[in-house]
Amino acid sequence: MSNDAIVLLKEDHKQIKKLFRDFQAAGENATKQKGELVSKMIELLTVHTYIENEVMYPEVRKLLPDVEDDVLESYEEHHVADVLCMELFAMSPDAERFDAKTTVLIENVTHHIDEEESEWFPKVREGLGRKQLAELGERMLEAKKKAPRSPAQPSALKKALDAVVK
Repeated sequence: MSNDAIVLLKEDHKQIKKLFRDFQAAGENATKQKGELVSKMIELLTVHTYIENEVMYPEVRKLLPDVEDDVLESYEEHHVADVLCMELFAMSPDAERFDAKTTVLIENVTHHIDEEESEWFPKVREGLGRKQLAELGERMLEAKKKAPRSPAQPSALKKALDAVVK
């Protein structure tokens, strides 16, 4: 598999979107299955937003000042996803608002993914060379190893807090 940063992020997006589809197809009374799917969603999203916030966004912001507004919007979209993940993490799958909150998470993240892939990634690919994207991908793979897997982990909480105070 390629170490190109954009290819790696699109692969994450594909896995996350599959979980979304599985959740939506699970049916009304599939509480246990939905709980398991949301747990996996939370883990993947926590890792994904961490590597983008810690590696991809700061580097792209520095190298491509023209996309700064896109990066700032992405930070905010991640913050919304992080808050929803924290709330879902603390909820029981049989809670009255569990499905509704998950649906809002899915809608928000799907919008973010679509925007990133159709608007932002092409600008980044055009602005950075293959070598830079491969180096970024390597750094993201390293960051993924130490990334939080739960929104309750200190590094995930710090990321959420940073979004509020910056």
